[in-house]
Amino acid sequence: MKKLVIASNNPGKLREIGAILAPLRIEVLPQGALGVAEAEEPHCTFVENALAKARHASRATGLPALADDSGVCVHALGGEPGVHSARYAAAAGAADRDGQDRRNNEKLLQALASAGDRSAHYCCVIVLVRHADDPQPLIAEAEWHGEILGAPRGDGGFGYDPLFLLPRLGRTAAELAPEEKNALSHRGRALALLAQRLRELRPD
Repeated sequence: MKKLVIASNNPGKLREIGAILAPLRIEVLPQGALGVAEAEEPHCTFVENALAKARHASRATGLPALADDSGVCVHALGGEPGVHSARYAAAAGAADRDGQDRRNNEKLLQALASAGDRSAHYCCVIVLVRHADDPQPLIAEAEWHGEILGAPRGDGGFGYDPLFLLPRLGRTAAELAPEEKNALSHRGRALALLAQRLRELRPD
């Protein structure tokens, strides 16, 4: 496998995925650079949405494709926003990603205004298909546990990172250096698992 299309247009995700897969010497291409529109994400589970996005990108490009579906699951909210994390506070006509992140964070804080339990975890499912009809996609999953703060802290990361406190470190995900976040996060650990599978399939 020499080329791999990433089924995402999220700059933060693309940076993290590219950095972790760099040692595999696979050329990583974002789907937007190949003119591929984002796929629908109609499913109620992370794995189904990730698989749908990977198959869509692979079918459109003829290349192997990798997709992730991830989100923050807040225990006091029954697991919400979960698979709806990216569009939790979607506004008609709103296209700016930073603005969407801000609205999502504000809605989450409102939903938790009277909650005593603020525990939460990020979940990430990574799917790689070698072709659009791959009967045996590679799948890796990881979680990252923490708590939701009452106000954002830090200016790194993206999404809910400014609210996601790591009690053991005393910092939010948005206060971590990129390398530190990649080593600890749900996406980083899921990608590491997937990279190991790829090495096993293609030993140096």
